[in-house]
Amino acid sequence: MTTADPALTRPRVLVTGGLTTVRRHPLIAVLAVMVLGFQLSTGSFLDPANLSGIATDAATLAIVAVPLALLVISGYLDLSVGSTLAVGGLVAGRLAGDGHPPVVAVLGALAAGAAVGAVNGVLCCCFGLSAFIVTLGMLTAVRGLAQQLFPLPLSGFGSGFAWLGGARIAGIAAPVVIAAVVLAAGALFLALTPAGRHVFAIGVNREAAHLSGIDIRRTPFALFVATGVAAALAGAIKASVLDSVVAGTSGAGFELTVLTAVLLGGVALTGGSGSILGVLLGVLFLGGLQNGLTLLNVPTFWQQMAQGTALVAGAALAYFAPRPGR
Repeated sequence: MTTADPALTRPRVLVTGGLTTVRRHPLIAVLAVMVLGFQLSTGSFLDPANLSGIATDAATLAIVAVPLALLVISGYLDLSVGSTLAVGGLVAGRLAGDGHPPVVAVLGALAAGAAVGAVNGVLCCCFGLSAFIVTLGMLTAVRGLAQQLFPLPLSGFGSGFAWLGGARIAGIAAPVVIAAVVLAAGALFLALTPAGRHVFAIGVNREAAHLSGIDIRRTPFALFVATGVAAALAGAIKASVLDSVVAGTSGAGFELTVLTAVLLGGVALTGGSGSILGVLLGVLFLGGLQNGLTLLNVPTFWQQMAQGTALVAGAALAYFAPRPGR
């Protein structure tokens, strides 16, 4: 009986594994084609400085996309993240502008985001109301509250608060480091914790999960709170980068952008399927698409049409692609 030479089988295993990954995440091939096309068209898309800019711009999207993806996998949805982002930026900006330490400003923003998430969680998980209706209503209600509390634009938050969005850690922009930590935490949560397995079980069949002893309220509630906290953190980062925030426009439309990234990443809107790798691919695709179109001086309305098309494509990928599970 002969055995195959490991040196000869290893490349075959790598190729097979690579093809399997591409089949599970078809966005990999689409992303590769897009990068090649933009590089050939612009000649500067793959420049280190441009790639660094893409990563920095996409960081806030990734921070919110991870907990939102977990929430969608569990069978729920949060459409209020754009308004929560605005509230987070406004609270952090006001506290920083009033002379409070940056840590206090950020903690204040996170508390505001947690409050919004908790309201969503109570209404959806405890009272059983439709997450779509509840969070759509909260999108408008939270935005209106923000405009009532902060009728004037805020700016001038100080150099200390600017660290959150402008500092570099080991040569890497702070928002990118934060996003990497969130992505890693999300992946480890799904892969290594019982609660991560419960997320999938609840999304596949809530009643069966309940009968098997899983608390079908606690985990989604925690994910609603985590999504609110992440959105508020993203708002604080944006306020730090821009040194200004406007209640009426900050985060407007962000909920559709982050949902597009989640769906493009293969997360099923019906719940029960998705992965953090897919979410990362979705974030990188949207970040690269916007950057490439900007480099090509494509008008804004065409960029909006491209993003809308990407949302439809993401829904199609989530429906037709093989489900990767975790």
